[in-house]
Amino acid sequence: MGNKQKQKMTPQQQQYQKLEQKHEIKRPVLKNCVKAFFVGGLICLIGQAITYFYIAFFNFTEQTAGNPTVATMVFLSMLLTGFGVYDRIGQFAGAGSAVPVTGFGNAVISAAIEHRTEGFVLGVGGNMFKLAGSVILFGVFSAFIVALIKTLLITWGVI
Repeated sequence: MGNKQKQKMTPQQQQYQKLEQKHEIKRPVLKNCVKAFFVGGLICLIGQAITYFYIAFFNFTEQTAGNPTVATMVFLSMLLTGFGVYDRIGQFAGAGSAVPVTGFGNAVISAAIEHRTEGFVLGVGGNMFKLAGSVILFGVFSAFIVALIKTLLITWGVI
């Protein structure tokens, strides 16, 4: 808090501010980072195992196994969210479960579950795509910009 804001505070507000800081619970940042790292790594390890499964049993290549792997991971996270398991994982791991693609699946299906009482079209469909729509939009737009830059660099002979 800046000095100007402290000067505008009454003595009673300043006293309350000191009391609040004294009783504030310190967040275990390092512990949270370690949990997020290991849970996120475990999610990525599962994704890699699924990739190898597709390569071994369905004759995909390393390049073509990515799309079904992502679809499988999103489906699994949606299934786990429906059973209430992914929410517990998210409470434990924080960003470790939200950053991978499974966090996207969790966010989409959570909105659908939350608004199911409003009906399938306006409740589930309308609220499910609030998050998914913006993620897809920015993903497609980012891919377009990167492809445009790559095309220009190839045309100019830089790469």
